[in-house]
Amino acid sequence: MNRTASLSNIVSQLKRRSNGWLKEKDSQLKHFQWQAGYGAFSISQSAVNEVRNYILNQQEHHKRTNFQDEFKAFLRRYEVDFEEQYVWD
Repeated sequence: MNRTASLSNIVSQLKRRSNGWLKEKDSQLKHFQWQAGYGAFSISQSAVNEVRNYILNQQEHHKRTNFQDEFKAFLRRYEVDFEEQYVWD
């Protein structure tokens, strides 16, 4: 991440570009849209492989637990205060 780039700008560009790409790749996604908000977290270099494996196995993982429950557990684990009414669109 460039030191002068804002996180919100990067996420906005990522959403805009990936939205178009997804719709171009699969006509069943023609109504896809990202939620308005986002969460961003940094990780240490020592956790890169663990995160990479999580991403690669995400589809299988989410058969056991849904994203919302996992995200809330993550916020609690790292003591991030949140109000659920503001977490989801």
